[in-house]
Amino acid sequence: MTTVAVLADIHGVLPALEAVLADAHEADLIVLAGDIASGPQPVETLDVLKELGERAVWVRGNADRELVEMARKQYDKEPPDAVGPWAAEQLRPDQVELLAGLPTTVTIGNVLFCHATPRDDEEMVLVDSPIARWAQVFSELPDEVRTVVCGHTHMPFARQVDRRLVVNAGSVGMPYGAPGPSWALLTADGVQLRRTALDAAKAAERIVSESTYPGREEWVAEYLLSNYSDTEALEAFRPRAEG
Repeated sequence: MTTVAVLADIHGVLPALEAVLADAHEADLIVLAGDIASGPQPVETLDVLKELGERAVWVRGNADRELVEMARKQYDKEPPDAVGPWAAEQLRPDQVELLAGLPTTVTIGNVLFCHATPRDDEEMVLVDSPIARWAQVFSELPDEVRTVVCGHTHMPFARQVDRRLVVNAGSVGMPYGAPGPSWALLTADGVQLRRTALDAAKAAERIVSESTYPGREEWVAEYLLSNYSDTEALEAFRPRAEG
């Protein structure tokens, strides 16, 4: 079986990405499960990932879709954060085209990879969502799909849902629940939820010195130098997860 590392929600955090890539050196494939570039180092993040060549399997997330819409002046909503519009302005035309052409799901063997859910790139389902909610989300999946791997909520978990395994790889760039980039490794022996060591202070210093995002100091203070707990995140997401 091919060994697959799943990196979700990198959010343009280059130091975290580089640490995880070094940690995932044994993986045959690197699945990028969406929300790749919307963050303080979008251009550099995409360039590093492009260097992976055919080893990388790309999946588009809602933030990637929004970056494309912003870059093309087609986004007509209130931006979800301040960093998105800035990041969209930094992208080169080839990077906009790359994100625009990404699939929303990829299937390898009997494993389906997506960002949020197989049917929607921003649908919210949580580790403690009831089986009926999961059944609704998976209602159109073919029977041969036995594992679904996603991201979106930035909190890693693995659970059974009516004979299917559901894995959330967490977040490389903006992890909730515990500090340190989280990701998943799929091997012949099963699924491992991994967390990579990262010196948050050094990573924050690097982003502040290398990024030109005007709000970079506030950004690293919120997402690198502190950490939202899983309790806080679950309570914030729950109204959106009730369907």
